[in-house]
Amino acid sequence: MNDVLNKATVLVLNRNWQAVNVRTPADAFCQMAINVATALDIEGRDSMRPVPWEEWLRLPIRPQDNSVVTARGAIRVPTVIVLANYSRVPHKRPALSPRSIRERDRNRCQYTGRLLRPEEASIDHVVPRSRGGKTVWDNCVLASREINARKGDRLPHEAGLQLLSAPRAPAALPVTYTIKNSHEIEDWELFLPSRV
Repeated sequence: MNDVLNKATVLVLNRNWQAVNVRTPADAFCQMAINVATALDIEGRDSMRPVPWEEWLRLPIRPQDNSVVTARGAIRVPTVIVLANYSRVPHKRPALSPRSIRERDRNRCQYTGRLLRPEEASIDHVVPRSRGGKTVWDNCVLASREINARKGDRLPHEAGLQLLSAPRAPAALPVTYTIKNSHEIEDWELFLPSRV
């Protein structure tokens, strides 16, 4: 039972039905019990309805549903809940990582403009770490391995290089675009942007 209750398998929507978070069933049950959220009873794209806690407790459990057994009997685990009084969509900046730098720089060497395959690329600190450079968005760029080796622990101008553009942190995205359906829950796809 703990496995089902403690995995983040419940998509949280704001009151405008926009995805804003992911919670565990235990969290979802608490929010439903105090009327902060209602669960969605979903039967495909054309049949979904918000269900308050007292009614949710009495819903039949279908073969495709996860459930937990309590002193009151088995209870269906919701896949999606809707918050009653929250309408914002928070924004989140991607975490700084080699992958996010590659995405920001569109797989191009920031000194030559050449399109790079993953094995040809490395992350360059514009101001080298040996000279006090930090690992932050505006000091890290994608560079070809050859260019990065040539630059070494020098500043770009000392190595005869020039950045094509100044590196910046990418814009923060609505969290709706950052939520991953890692458990492949079919109901979530109704509310998450399609991935290209």
